[in-house]
Amino acid sequence: MEHMNLKEYEAGLDTPLRQATILLLIRGDEVLLAMKKRGFGVGKWNGVGGKPNPGEDIREAAIREAEEEIMITPINMQQVGELNFYFPSAPLENGWNQQVLVFLTTDWTGEPQETEEMKPSWFKISEIPYGDMWDDDVIWMPKVLAGETVKASFMFGENEKMEEHYISS
Repeated sequence: MEHMNLKEYEAGLDTPLRQATILLLIRGDEVLLAMKKRGFGVGKWNGVGGKPNPGEDIREAAIREAEEEIMITPINMQQVGELNFYFPSAPLENGWNQQVLVFLTTDWTGEPQETEEMKPSWFKISEIPYGDMWDDDVIWMPKVLAGETVKASFMFGENEKMEEHYISS
């Protein structure tokens, strides 16, 4: 496929983006991130989340994923982001193109625990390990942690490297 820019690629897609979630837990001046231990994004710090099961809405998915991945139940989640991710070099059937709704919460039950999939850890917001995260995180995460709502699109090339992005709000 010849190289095209992000807006051209976005406009040319005729399949809907896979829906997914990211949840960030906030405790004072800290955010909970989790190291992905297997599957898509292995070896990177991220929020917890994933895709909905059939018949499940996106908020239900965010709650279930938090319960499965770090053993907590979020309460009063606030949607703070809508992020579109595009991977033109990956086959469409891989389902890597996705729209991720980002949620924040300061309220949950249970204590975050390591599971087979995720190893959670608290980080000071001023010391987030962006070098060990997806390239896009340094663009949108500081904004949502500062109280902004973000709508953005990101295009990744080979080796999961971000090639282009834009923020629409």
